[in-house]
Amino acid sequence: MKCRHCDVDLRFLMLDLGASPPSNAYLTKVTMRRPEKYFPLRVYVCENCWLVQAEAYSRAAELFNEEYAYFSSFSNEWVRHADNLVADAVSRFGLGPKSHVIEIASNDGYLLQHVQRRGIPCLGIEPTASTAAVARQKGIEVVQEFLSMDLAQQLVQQGRQADFMVAINVLAHVPEINDFAQACGHLLKQDGVFTCEFPHLYRLITEKQFDTVYHEHFSYLSFKTTVEIFAKAGLRVFDVEEIGTHGGSLRVSSCRTDSKSHPTNPRVTALLERERAAGMFSRDFYHGLQTAAEKIKDELLLFLVHSKASGNQVFGYGAAAKGNTLLNFAGVKPDLLTAVADKSTFKQGRFLPGTRIPIVSPADLVSAKPTRVLVLAWNLRNEVAAELRALGLSNCELYTAIPQLEMYERL
Repeated sequence: MKCRHCDVDLRFLMLDLGASPPSNAYLTKVTMRRPEKYFPLRVYVCENCWLVQAEAYSRAAELFNEEYAYFSSFSNEWVRHADNLVADAVSRFGLGPKSHVIEIASNDGYLLQHVQRRGIPCLGIEPTASTAAVARQKGIEVVQEFLSMDLAQQLVQQGRQADFMVAINVLAHVPEINDFAQACGHLLKQDGVFTCEFPHLYRLITEKQFDTVYHEHFSYLSFKTTVEIFAKAGLRVFDVEEIGTHGGSLRVSSCRTDSKSHPTNPRVTALLERERAAGMFSRDFYHGLQTAAEKIKDELLLFLVHSKASGNQVFGYGAAAKGNTLLNFAGVKPDLLTAVADKSTFKQGRFLPGTRIPIVSPADLVSAKPTRVLVLAWNLRNEVAAELRALGLSNCELYTAIPQLEMYERL
């Protein structure tokens, strides 16, 4: 296997989570009768450019297909985050009715609806039919394709270059990361801005967030490596912000290298130095994650077995990709975790891939009156607690498993 950025042979295996199905390949009662496709889930570190990356056993088109089940709008917190990002961009970059905004991987319109509401022309690029259809119902124009240099050239020929382009939690999902970055640069007007957000590799390692590893995530990014990938594509990073989403993310803003409009913020140099000082560009930084993952797995299994033995029924909350990674790695089945609740009506009535645990509504969870709930979407744990309390759940303990097993609230 070669590095998808610098093409150097990869020899340093950082994490091996065994084999599992794609994390968003939810099952129906019909597909439950068929064998599932399992793929190895292994992550390597490139010791040349320090891009951390998973082996690619399946094509992006197979992972992000017409049955894709992640709809951003089901998280109120995430919709608020998108609105705040748009408000900040409008204020900071002077966006208005004469501007053009493009979102890459626009999902169900969770972000572009806020652009549209402000009277700013916009376009979504989204490969999954299920989410693109929902966005179109909101009146948002969507090109249903993966972003590539070929598509970028077509859009430029149509006069669709962007004053502001945004990609939230997309960069990690891109197998051809160099082509993607070049396409982004090509789509920008000379003084346009490209803002992207992605989980910071530093937080993944130091806070043991191994469950954010799954087949749809081809890359895991440090700031330094991102700067270098963008520079090779003709983009200059001029600002970076550390934000709290997904357990600790970076919001990186860049422009074309020929733009003189965006001076570089001192935060860029400061974060590059902090990553270097933390040792992120040596093997030692990455050595402990496998051991940490196995310890978390053991703690979770002990918790579930002891809960069952003591008569405590455990439900899960959040049929998210990260939960599927954790449950498949630990080998959890419905005998230990009765069901997993999720707000997404698209997921309800289906089953988790691999573990085949049923997915129910939050109301069904409350009706079952479990004494313990394992919150798999730990990045939304406060939102989950508020929702379950509002639905009337009581006499119940809420737990998370990452970075260690913890009872964080009692309802």
